[in-house]
Amino acid sequence: MSYVDEVYSKTVEDNPGEYEFHQAVKEILDSLKLVIDSDEKKYRDASLLERLIEPERIISFRVPWVDDSGHLQINKGYRIQYNSAIGPYKGGLRFHSSVNLNLLKFLGFEQTFKNALTGLPIGGAKGGSNFDRKGKSEREIMAFCQSFMSELFKYIGDDLDIPAGDIGAGSREIGFLFGQYKRLAGLHCGALTGKGPSFGGSPIRTQATGYGLVYMLENMLRRHGKGLDGKVVVISGAGSVAVHTIEKIQQFGAKVVTLSDSNGYIYDRDGIRLDVVKQIKEVRRGRIKEYLDEVPTAVYEENKRIWNIPCHIALPCATQNELNLQDARTLAANGCIAVVEGANMPCNREATDFLLGSNLLFMPGKAANGGGVAVSTLEMRQNSMRMSWTFDEVDEQLHKIMAEIYEKTSDAAERYGVKGNFVAGANIAAFEKIADAMMSQGFV
Repeated sequence: MSYVDEVYSKTVEDNPGEYEFHQAVKEILDSLKLVIDSDEKKYRDASLLERLIEPERIISFRVPWVDDSGHLQINKGYRIQYNSAIGPYKGGLRFHSSVNLNLLKFLGFEQTFKNALTGLPIGGAKGGSNFDRKGKSEREIMAFCQSFMSELFKYIGDDLDIPAGDIGAGSREIGFLFGQYKRLAGLHCGALTGKGPSFGGSPIRTQATGYGLVYMLENMLRRHGKGLDGKVVVISGAGSVAVHTIEKIQQFGAKVVTLSDSNGYIYDRDGIRLDVVKQIKEVRRGRIKEYLDEVPTAVYEENKRIWNIPCHIALPCATQNELNLQDARTLAANGCIAVVEGANMPCNREATDFLLGSNLLFMPGKAANGGGVAVSTLEMRQNSMRMSWTFDEVDEQLHKIMAEIYEKTSDAAERYGVKGNFVAGANIAAFEKIADAMMSQGFV
C-alpha cells in the first residue's frame, strides 16, 4: 500500500463518522499522489502527511448566555488551529446549527490549502458555534458573541490567530466580538478581521469573496478564449458571497437568474434585481421568497434542484455537497461551460470527478473563493501599519491576487502532467508551499 493510501486509511480509522472531513482529505491526498509518489521516502520519513492532516490544536468550550426571557442558554464553541507552518492561524468563525467538529475540521483543512494559495503569510484555522442567529434579537446576538469571545480571546491575537467572519457571523457579529476582545485584552489591534471600516476594517472585505470569485471566473474564461458578456448564470445561496458575486458579475455583462436559501430558490428570467435582494438580505434580513413581493414575474420553487435551470455558468455559493452527480450531468446536458465553487466543497466527490472528466471548466473553492481571506490578510497589514487604503486600492490588489492564484494553479497542473485539472493544480501548488515550510522547520 502506498504512503498516501496508508495515511488516508488511518485518517478514516482515527476519525470515525466524520464523512466531510474524510471527503476533504481524500480529494487532496488523491491529487498529491503525483507529488508524494515521486519522493515517497522523504515524506514518509518526516511523517509529513500525518502532521499535515492532524490539527495542531483543537479548542472546545461552552458558551453560556442569557436570552430575552431571562433564561440561560448553552451553546458549544470551537476553534481549530490547524496549521501554522507559513504564518499565524487564519480562518473564519461560523455560527450555525450545523456546526460540529467534523464540519470545522474539514473547513480548517481546506482553509490551510486555500490560505497557502494566496501567497500571503497565513496558516489555516476555523472555528464557530452551533448558535443560530435566526429569530434572535440584537441583544441576544450581542450576549452570545460577548460570551463566546470571553473564552476565545485567550487563544487568539494578531500574531497568533486572527479569526474572521463566515456563515452566520457578519459585520454585526464581528463588531460585537471585537468590542468584547478589546475590553478583555485591553488592546485595539488586528486580532479579528472583517471589522467595520470605522475601526480598522478593509473597505472591500464584505465584497471580497464574491468579487474574487468573479475575477477568477473571468480570468479562467479569458484564458480559454471565452468571456462573460451575455452569459446566463445560476447562483445558489443568498448570503454575502452570492449577493456580491451578482454585483460584480453584472458589471461584466452577464445575467444572473437565480438565488436560493434553505427553503427554496427564486428564478427571474429577466435577471435578478440586485437592489431588491440587498433590501431583503442586508436591510430586512429576510428570506429570499420575499423577492416575489417586489418582482411578481419571478418564480419561487421549494425543495427543487436549482441546477435544473439552463445556464452557461454555475456558481454554487451556498454550502458543502450541494451539487451532486445528477446535477453535474444536468448542467453539462444543458450547455453549461463552467462551474466555479464559491462555497467550500459545494460539489460532492462524484460531481467533481464527472466535471473533471467533462469538457466543462471547473475551478475548486480553495482557489476560487480565496478573495475573502486575501483581503482579510490585507486588513491585517493595514492594522499593523496603522494605515487605511481606499476601496479601489484594495480591489486592485484583490484582482492581482486572484490572477496569481490562477497562474499557480494552472502551472502546477501542467507541471505534473494534468493540464486543465485545476483541482489537482490547486492542491499541489498549496502543498508545495506548506510542505517546504514544514520540512524546513523540523519535526514540530
